[in-house]
Amino acid sequence: MNEDEIKVFIDGAMRYFERVSGQAATIEPPFLRGDDPLALEFSGVIGISGRHRGAVYFTSGRELLTALLERLGDGQVDDASLADLVGEVANTIAGNARRYFGGEFLISVPIVLTGRPASISFPRDLKSVVIPILWGGARSFLIVCLEHKGEG
Repeated sequence: MNEDEIKVFIDGAMRYFERVSGQAATIEPPFLRGDDPLALEFSGVIGISGRHRGAVYFTSGRELLTALLERLGDGQVDDASLADLVGEVANTIAGNARRYFGGEFLISVPIVLTGRPASISFPRDLKSVVIPILWGGARSFLIVCLEHKGEG
């Protein structure tokens, strides 16, 4: 991934939090993911296929997701609602990236993981960029693992 592609996901995350909550998120400097899976309590994973392959992964703790649900005016805050929300965040950010990458940037339905898995599988041959997000006093991570497959 190049800097412009990383910026697409940073801008998407910033737009999501601003639009949904009215409060801007702070994006810390992105870095390459090491061996730490960086899994928090709730994670939404979107598979990418088409002219690209990889995944978009949003992981967050209960505190951030609860505050976000409250901003959305959702009176019900339980594990099911938090899981739905983490999948929605991942899906929205990945879906918005299609504007940049084009119609052949195909995204899967969200897969939602709860708990802190000991490991998350990413394609071994691809680097994953971690984008730390601070919002409402809590940190979450957007992890993007992406490669362009070419024309065919």
